[in-house]
Amino acid sequence: MRPVVVLGDLMVDVVARMAGPLAVGSDTPASVTSRPGGAGANVAAWLAVCGVPVTLIARAGDDDAARSAVEKLRGHGVDVSAVARDPDHATGTCVVLVAPGGERTMLPDAGANAALDADDLPAAGFAAGAHLHVAGYALLRPGSRDAASEALRQARAAGMTISVDPSSAAPLEALGAGRFLALAGHPDLLLPNAAEAAVLTGEPDAPAAGRALTTAAREVVVTLGAGGALWTDGRVTIEAPATATGAVTDTTGAGDAFAAGFIAAWLDGAPPGAALERGHALAGRALR
Repeated sequence: MRPVVVLGDLMVDVVARMAGPLAVGSDTPASVTSRPGGAGANVAAWLAVCGVPVTLIARAGDDDAARSAVEKLRGHGVDVSAVARDPDHATGTCVVLVAPGGERTMLPDAGANAALDADDLPAAGFAAGAHLHVAGYALLRPGSRDAASEALRQARAAGMTISVDPSSAAPLEALGAGRFLALAGHPDLLLPNAAEAAVLTGEPDAPAAGRALTTAAREVVVTLGAGGALWTDGRVTIEAPATATGAVTDTTGAGDAFAAGFIAAWLDGAPPGAALERGHALAGRALR
């Protein structure tokens, strides 16, 4: 399969599964666990699960959290040689509040991710025939923006295909749709969720937003949560329902798993409908 370079966050997720609605200003019983996460690391790990040769470009602290996360990624089969260690910043941490129905609210501290530098890019990481996937947080944050932009420049110069995930609606709105799309630079594949697509276009209807975004990307996939996902190239639109998963443990990382499943199939030449199904299947595993 074609190799993939993923540029994005490596984090530690502190996940608090709440027993009931959040009691603001008081106590809410919860089950709290800690595990590796981050949009870039998640996509890289799921791509490796799909059998795709994948390298992660990220920046982490010189701490036990990074060492544990890197070892787990290596165990999945991810090439972690391009994960830079930062002596001054801790590994990023995200507090994830999971409501009883599975919906999550995230409180991220980017840590070393915000210091990703163009010098962290591997000299031999960009080559014709490979694919670059950029987790949009790297473009949304001022500290890592230059590094992500340089990676996109090098990928285009090498003739690589490119996918970009906008990552999060609130910081996307703060940056501005026009600026983000200019930074993304007309990728081959744009992967927003419905809220991000609405921010990027001002269009609340997901199919219409997806079609509008084909002026900014060759192909667009909009994820719709429990409503499934759609693919469009501006002329044809294909919708696919989500795969039945049974009980949802946690929605954290499901979007990253979907992206990995879709990209793996898409790079392997699968038609859009089949690639959507592959994305849903992998997301279903994450949800369980």
